[in-house]
Amino acid sequence: MSGTPDEPDFSGLEQGEAQQAVDIVQEVVAWYTEAISAERRAPLPDDERIARLTADRAAAYQDLARLEEADWQEEQRLAELYAARLRQLEP
Repeated sequence: MSGTPDEPDFSGLEQGEAQQAVDIVQEVVAWYTEAISAERRAPLPDDERIARLTADRAAAYQDLARLEEADWQEEQRLAELYAARLRQLEP
C-alpha cells in the first residue's frame, strides 16, 4: 500500500526490479548518515542517539548486502520494509 503519489509503491515488486529495492534501502542509509552527522555537530551530541542511529544504519547496510543474493520475494519484503521506514523517518 503506498502513501502519497510521490512515494514508491513496492507492493507489486516483481523479479528484475531489484534496483528499486536497492534504491530505497540506500535512501534510508543516507538518511541515517545525515542524522548521525547532524547529531555529531550538535552543541551537545546525544551519544545514545548516535549509537542507535549507527546500529540502525549498520543493519540497513546488512540488508543492502542481502539484496545481492535475494529472491524477488525478499526484495519485495525489504523494499516494503524500508519504504515504510523512510516514511517514518522523514517528517
